[in-house]
Amino acid sequence: MPNLEFIGKCNLAMISAQQPPFPNKIQGVTDCQTEEEETCEEQHDAENCTCSSRRASSTAESNSDSPVTLKILQNWVPRVSHYFDKEHYTYVGHRIVIQESIEHFGAVVWPGALALSQYLESNQEQFNLKDKKVLEIGAGTGLVSIVACILGAYVTATDLPEVLENLSYNISKNTQDTTMHKPEVRKLVWGESLNEDFPVSTYHYDFLLATDVVYHHAVLDALLATMVYFCKPGTVLLWANKFRFSTDYEFLEKVCNTFNATILAEFPESNVKLLKATVREN
Repeated sequence: MPNLEFIGKCNLAMISAQQPPFPNKIQGVTDCQTEEEETCEEQHDAENCTCSSRRASSTAESNSDSPVTLKILQNWVPRVSHYFDKEHYTYVGHRIVIQESIEHFGAVVWPGALALSQYLESNQEQFNLKDKKVLEIGAGTGLVSIVACILGAYVTATDLPEVLENLSYNISKNTQDTTMHKPEVRKLVWGESLNEDFPVSTYHYDFLLATDVVYHHAVLDALLATMVYFCKPGTVLLWANKFRFSTDYEFLEKVCNTFNATILAEFPESNVKLLKATVREN
């Protein structure tokens, strides 16, 4: 069990898992406003980013170059349950039951997953996942992978070994009674044994999905290397993240410098940005 007092102070430097601490369970993490958090967006605003979309506004619809401003809808369904660790959602006309766990940081639904799930549901013409090969890195509870599967994709959901049991359970329970393609769950440690486990000659994905994979941890370089490895010509990276710290914006800048990147949408109430990126062709 993590030290709640320690986490409540937002000192995340010692956490090295591929997911941040528990949202909502420990409100101090996501809601605390340190001086760094209050100023990091001004210091790393969109004008300093090389993404093709420069700035979001409430009138984004009048400028096709601006990301749209959205709000995460309440797809969570309140239900009486004997299990405190199960959450109920509705996406694409399907009820999805997600089992969370306080044993691992990755086994919790984070706002980036809600934002991307909502965007995929609402923009099926723009991003048609039917019969497409989709890889999710840092899949956590599997919510986004489940939504992608419902939308007709061939899904491979990946995360750290200690997260896979809960991830496999959620994906199996929510996809077993449908006609969708059978999803796959696999171990993937960012930056490690990529060519051995996912050789380029065999594995090519149409979409690479990632949500809330960036926060205070020591493997951001490995995360970027993993994104680069899987983003081949024809691959679309969709990354949604809650931005808390200056390191989050620094990573965004690296992504924008590495890929052809566009900020598709922003969710100001949740501090979430959704980015689309593709490989730069020489």
